[in-house]
Amino acid sequence: MRLMRVGDPGRERPALLDGEGRVLDLSGLGRDVDGAFLSGDGLEEARRLAAGALPVLGELGEDGKVVLLGGQRVGAPIAKPEKILCIGLNYRDHAAETGARAPEEPIVFMKAPNSLVGPYDDILLPRGSTKTDWEVELAVVVGRRARYLDSPDDAEAVIAGYAISNDVSERAFQIERGGQWTKGKSCETFNPMGPWLATPDEIADVGAVGLRLWVNGVARQDGSTKDMVFGVHHLLWYLSQFMVLEPGDLIDTGTPAGVSLGHDDVPFLSAGDLVEAEADGLGRQACRVRAEPLP
Repeated sequence: MRLMRVGDPGRERPALLDGEGRVLDLSGLGRDVDGAFLSGDGLEEARRLAAGALPVLGELGEDGKVVLLGGQRVGAPIAKPEKILCIGLNYRDHAAETGARAPEEPIVFMKAPNSLVGPYDDILLPRGSTKTDWEVELAVVVGRRARYLDSPDDAEAVIAGYAISNDVSERAFQIERGGQWTKGKSCETFNPMGPWLATPDEIADVGAVGLRLWVNGVARQDGSTKDMVFGVHHLLWYLSQFMVLEPGDLIDTGTPAGVSLGHDDVPFLSAGDLVEAEADGLGRQACRVRAEPLP
């Protein structure tokens, strides 16, 4: 199943993308796609509703982008998570381009949950930004409470699904302003996600998902999850040893090489830029960059 949320910010309603590329209205569920939905009977309810006739809201274009009738907005495919957890330097080529060694244990940091936006929303340059960067990533959404998983083999049972995330990062805030990475990662709009959440059965091999990103039509990232230092199942097991993962939590699992930070000749983002990202089986994002207006 490929779950979506459509509507204005704060007023999204559930939808799904069917096998024919149609976006169908699931608002009859009367509930949002959140932790309670994912950990309870929400998916089964959605499947039962989908077996009948549902209103068509739009369709999937040949370019992998969703187009809704009447110019409706596509939101992030999950409601605001309790936690957004992120993994740093989790691709060997990305670690190398930043001058770092591949880590011996996962590097963990967090983003503010309210950084989450839809796949076609604007990316807002924060005030004082000089080095806003991109990071296309495979996102994992937790579907069941996970506490001290015994092994990575137990991780599959707690995963609700997968999506694309862009872990937008202000590098000056992150690296040059002291302290930890969070303040360079948590700015408003710094986590475009979606367009849909694919349940695990939709992804043939999560260890071989291609990830790509373009800025103004120029290819910047082209990688695969097969190049991860720590795979998805290992990450969930590892995180569960340090904190309780709750249904609806979002995990951004790292980015392949190609970010601006690693290349002096690749400019950081500026107002007006178009950032497009895609992942195998997970659709395509397109976000315009705009500047935060001064007070």
